[in-house]
Formats: sequence, C-alpha cells, structure tokens
Amino acid sequence: MSEPMAFGLSSALNFAYLPFVKLAGMPLIAYRSIPKAIIKGLQKNLGLKMKIETFSNQQKGQDRLDALLEEGRIVGAQTSVFWLPYLPDEMRFHFNGHNLLVYGKQDDVYKISDPVFEHVVEANEQEFLKARFAKGVMAPKGAIYYPTFVPQAIDYERVVPKAIKTVAKRMLKTPVPIAGLKGMRALAKTIRKLESKDRRYARLFLGHIVRMQEEIGTGGAGFRYIYASFLQETGNILSNETLLEASVMMTEVGDSWREFALLIAKSIRSKKSETVDFDAIAKKLESIADEEAVIYKKLLTAF
Repeated sequence: MSEPMAFGLSSALNFAYLPFVKLAGMPLIAYRSIPKAIIKGLQKNLGLKMKIETFSNQQKGQDRLDALLEEGRIVGAQTSVFWLPYLPDEMRFHFNGHNLLVYGKQDDVYKISDPVFEHVVEANEQEFLKARFAKGVMAPKGAIYYPTFVPQAIDYERVVPKAIKTVAKRMLKTPVPIAGLKGMRALAKTIRKLESKDRRYARLFLGHIVRMQEEIGTGGAGFRYIYASFLQETGNILSNETLLEASVMMTEVGDSWREFALLIAKSIRSKKSETVDFDAIAKKLESIADEEAVIYKKLLTAF
C-alpha cells in the first residue's frame, strides 16, 4: 500500500486552528488528523489491528521497545523533536507529536527511519529515552505502536467512498468554528487582527504559520499533494473520472498553499513593518478555503 493510499483510507485530511493549544507560545495549526487518529481510521476502515502502548516507567518503556525489536518488528514511536540528537539545531523546538519508525538496535544504538530525512538515522539509548519521555503538551509517555493483524485484501468499492465522504463532510460541515473550512476562515480573521498587534508578535505569528505549514511534517501543501495522489490512485482503481478530476484540483490547491506560505515569507522578510499586508495574506487563505470547498462538494457527487 502506498503512503497516499494509507493516508486517504484513514480519512486523515483535515484542518484545525487551535488557539488554546500552544507550541512555543503560538497556536497549533494542523493540516491533518493526529497520528493516532490515522491509525484508528485505518483500523476502522480496513480491519487492520494495531497495538498502541504507553508507559509510566521509562525503563519498562525501553525494555518493551527492545523486546519488540528482538522479535523482528518495526515499531512506530512518538517523540519530542527537541531531544532527537540527529536533528540540526535550527529544526529543534519543543514539539512532542513527532512520529518515526524504529527498525533495529545495535549495542545501545537504535536504528531509526525518520520522515524528516531521506536516509536512516541513529540515536543511543539515553538520547532516545529522553525524546520518548519528554514532558509538556502532548507528552508522548513512551508511546509505541505496531500492527498485530494486517488484512490480505481491501474492498476498494466499499472503503473508498466511505473514507472520502468522511473527509468531505468534515471539511464542509463541521459545527466546530475552528476546524475544517471554518477553521481556515477563523485563522484568516486572526491574521487581519494582527494589524493592530505588536509588530514583533505579528511577525512571529506569521512566521509560525509558515513553520507549521512547511517545516513540521509535510504541512499544508504537502498533505494536499498526498491526498491528490490518493484520489488519482483510487480514481484509476475504480475507473472514476470524478476522482481523477478532483485529484488535479487538489494538486492546484497544494500549489495555492505554497503560494500562501511564500506570500507570508516575503512579507516578513523585510524589516519594514509597513511591507506586511495582513489583508492580502488573509484573502489568500480565504481563497484557498473557497478552492477546497469546490473540491469537497465535487467529491460528494463522485459515488
């Protein structure tokens, strides 16, 4: 199964603007569901069975990971970005929701496949223990997860419409004002209000948006591109022209998200405060919400 297929069948595409959840003093902005929700989505839609374990005792958490690796398993782990030793200093900050795969251990060194890198990386026992048991918001508590049952076949005719409709309805019709398309528009309103805020704070806030979108995981544009690949793949499997058309449209939305990030980056690069056009940035985000709305409405007609 491809990564886009796993992502799409878990109904993970999302948007949330959470001003009450802080990362380094700034609000959490999410472009997809949290990893545990992705796992649960695959369990629900595919019949996949995953075991998720957390620990109150660090040594027990390490011993359990080591035992699973001894069995030859590949194990997912939730960690803190800040304490991973192989990350460069400019990428480190206190974020406890970073997920990676541990595929082996040699002496006291864990062998790791981290989605941030194109090559495998390593961390010794003490370094990795610190990353797995970091304190603070979304504390990982040594969380690890691994499959216990994987189905041999997928009924795409049944599963794909269900997974796609879940995403489309969530994005279009969520009653929560800070989620889905409403969440995008709520963030746009906040951006406009930055005009009256302290200039340093306003620039930090805008920079934080770009960081959340482009540097943490694959962010806003990246997840739209992944979902576009999912729509293309399922469109070909099901010979569904509407899905193929929506795939092209979703790719274009990914481009719009990149343009949004570039607009912010250019605005805050200059030291002159008057160069920041908050209204233009807000309008760009609102136009992206409008673009996405057209796609989700189209997807609801695909089946």
